[in-house]
Amino acid sequence: MADYKVKKAADPINATVEVPGSKSITNRALLISALSDGRSFLKKVLFSDDSRVFIKALQDLGFLVAADESTEAATVTGQSKFVSASSGDIYVGSAGTAARFLTALLALSDGRFTIDASEQMRKRPMLPLFEALSRMGADFTFAEKEGFLPVTVKGAFCDENELLTDTAVVDSDSSTQFLSALLMMAPVIANRTGKPFRVQATGNRVQGSYVKMTLKVMKDFGVSAEFDRDNQMFSAAPGLTYKSREYEIEPDVSAASYFYAAAAVTGGEIIVNGVHPDSCQGDIRFLDVLKQMGCSLEDTAGGLKLTGPNGGKLRGISIDMKDFSDQTMTLAAIAPFCDSPVEITGIGHIRRQESDRISAIASELGRMGIDVEESEASLKIYPGTPAPAEIETYNDHRIAMAFSLVGLRTDGIVIKDYECCKKTFENYFEVFDTLTHS
Repeated sequence: MADYKVKKAADPINATVEVPGSKSITNRALLISALSDGRSFLKKVLFSDDSRVFIKALQDLGFLVAADESTEAATVTGQSKFVSASSGDIYVGSAGTAARFLTALLALSDGRFTIDASEQMRKRPMLPLFEALSRMGADFTFAEKEGFLPVTVKGAFCDENELLTDTAVVDSDSSTQFLSALLMMAPVIANRTGKPFRVQATGNRVQGSYVKMTLKVMKDFGVSAEFDRDNQMFSAAPGLTYKSREYEIEPDVSAASYFYAAAAVTGGEIIVNGVHPDSCQGDIRFLDVLKQMGCSLEDTAGGLKLTGPNGGKLRGISIDMKDFSDQTMTLAAIAPFCDSPVEITGIGHIRRQESDRISAIASELGRMGIDVEESEASLKIYPGTPAPAEIETYNDHRIAMAFSLVGLRTDGIVIKDYECCKKTFENYFEVFDTLTHS
């Protein structure tokens, strides 16, 4: 495992940077293209550990996916069946989207498959999705612990062309990926059964940003799901088919946010090429948070430009980050440099992601001498001067990338096992280097 010593910024960060395509949109577009009526050409595809494992799993299932990393492109040939293979083993690594989306795909097939994952992904919860799919007729045999990977699945269509129910019920609170997985499958199921298929969602994140993203990508490929707000019910009718197309992936706003925060905390100026206010990604809201903290924003032809306050003197804030929680770590990393406490609420679900992120944030800020109040679903971070420290990353890419920001204002910050960022942004630290070595 390699360490990365952050170089303190001698001056405000002023730069224009490129970030890769959105991981979340990439994997949604890959699956929907595979379920479409022809050949799709995807541009600005993210190539990282998560997307590569997704592509490999689709290929192992018989889908034709030709990836060209040199041009950031992929050609995906859709097929009329859910899966051409009738059996097989797939590996989803640490990719939550691959694990959840492909479990739904295989559980609604007419085959028998084994799904395995990394040690990290084996610890992440999936029971609400397993329960929803079991009620529809899928059968799961858990190799180790009930509700967790690895698992062997017998598809709901193995014995006959009927589901036990035409309404899936799934909880959105622990992960909206469960809901997104069923939504993307809904039109395919409706066409197979010849009857409308509905997804009833429970919990407080039914209309969360990632669900909206899923619906947008579905619509971009020709399928609009209806939504009954009173009953929190989505529905797809027979006859709706994903249409193959050329499709360009948006730049990853989650990745862009680290660079915007770098400008904010140093009083500098950053443009991230291709990022604009109309992005469908929920993390675009993080830029509004930075604006409330004293930054200014301007939409330029190249991309959104953020200018930090003089001297990086940010204002404290209290904010519910339920709907863009991936930026909790980013906000936490710059919170010590604010003029008053930063309180982050609505984030209980991030305890069950790549790491227990609430605990990790509190531990690493504490390691630097910063006072933090931690509850089950919130953090309150007090201003202070971070001390030099070696930052544990917990094999969590977002901890590694976010805490690099502290080192722009504090000497002696070392990011341990920084290469874990390969999960979503493998050359993050190369791009980050350009901020202080230009």
